[in-house]
Amino acid sequence: MKRRVVITACSAITPIGYDKDTIIENLRLGRSGVKPLRDDGLLTRHIHSRVFGTVDYPIEYGFKRHFTKTMGPVAYYACQVAKDVLKRSGLSQDFITSGRLGVAFGSTHGSPTVQREIYKTFFNDIDSKFSSIGAVDYLRSMVHTTAVNITRMFGITGRVIASSTACTTSSQSIGYGYEMVKYGMQDAMICGGADEYDTTTVAVFDNLLACSVNYNTTPHCTPRPFDTNRDGLVVGEGGGAVLLEEYDSAKKRGAVILGEIIGFACNNNGGDLILPNLDGITATLRLALKDAKITPSDVDFISAHATATKMGDVIEAQAIAAVYGGKPLVTGLKSYMGHTMGTCGVIELILTTYMMERGFIAPTLNLENVDERCSMLRHTRELTDTYTKIGAIQNFAFGGVNTCLLVKNAGEVH
Repeated sequence: MKRRVVITACSAITPIGYDKDTIIENLRLGRSGVKPLRDDGLLTRHIHSRVFGTVDYPIEYGFKRHFTKTMGPVAYYACQVAKDVLKRSGLSQDFITSGRLGVAFGSTHGSPTVQREIYKTFFNDIDSKFSSIGAVDYLRSMVHTTAVNITRMFGITGRVIASSTACTTSSQSIGYGYEMVKYGMQDAMICGGADEYDTTTVAVFDNLLACSVNYNTTPHCTPRPFDTNRDGLVVGEGGGAVLLEEYDSAKKRGAVILGEIIGFACNNNGGDLILPNLDGITATLRLALKDAKITPSDVDFISAHATATKMGDVIEAQAIAAVYGGKPLVTGLKSYMGHTMGTCGVIELILTTYMMERGFIAPTLNLENVDERCSMLRHTRELTDTYTKIGAIQNFAFGGVNTCLLVKNAGEVH
């Protein structure tokens, strides 16, 4: 039996804020969270891009030492947003530890800052410093460190899905969590992703000539999704989590419903591992609509992946036009934060629900001159007060992985 799946709590640590009101204010005022790249004393001098979507405000974690010894920076983000979600959800401790709650959570590559220290020891200081590598260093650095640290901290004994598919990590996690609840495998799922600040991540994309370099002295002017003068992505950091819950159970216990996940699709291009693929992306968007049993005309808003790369934005625009035409408003939310890597999908979903609740759509920042190859879309060029019934969150990753989530406004959930 298929069940309805609703969002009953969320939390996001982003370059434009942590608390809901701050994030909404920055969206409405068009404030960017992109700042100068911090110097780590290692790779910075080799990197051409000097900008980063930075979380530069203090966070009071309050975690016990018993838990932090297995946590790198990425797990701090993950456990903090999971803690927020559980606190806001109103779920009982008995339910949390019952096995009926699972976790679908990931990151791009675990904790690169911890990994880097381990590798430095292996390759530079193995004779003198090998003993400094602790038994828990792997637990702090491993690719599934976010998911399992969440289960450990909160005593969660249900299913664990640790997606690690680069830019689709958290949207895939949400989609798989949605399916777990929809098909009765779990009654609720904590879903999301996190990625930490580290210049190794910037270096990877910088070396691929995919990073923005023309706005190093004016960080707030980049990235520039769909703009003629876009010159690449800006790497960012953050974390985000949503609680997905079976609708009847949530309604019965009086939970606050923030939205309903009504559709999800994930597929692969089956070819090039870097270049976007029009056929693959278009198929994903149509599969999500089919899963939701809605038509393209039902979708009012699209949160585009829109990384501000030269070809990525064009291919995505072509896919949107092929499926939706020019009806939905389209915003590239990465223009505010940069590309927060494995956490971008969950952050963009949360920001979409915030805008739905408050009745507005934020414009794409820095979109001054629309690339004529992307001009067929209904770009959000200015703050728009409007009621959105259904929104789409699109994300596409290296490796040819494509995802699309469809979310219904809480006001439409009956």
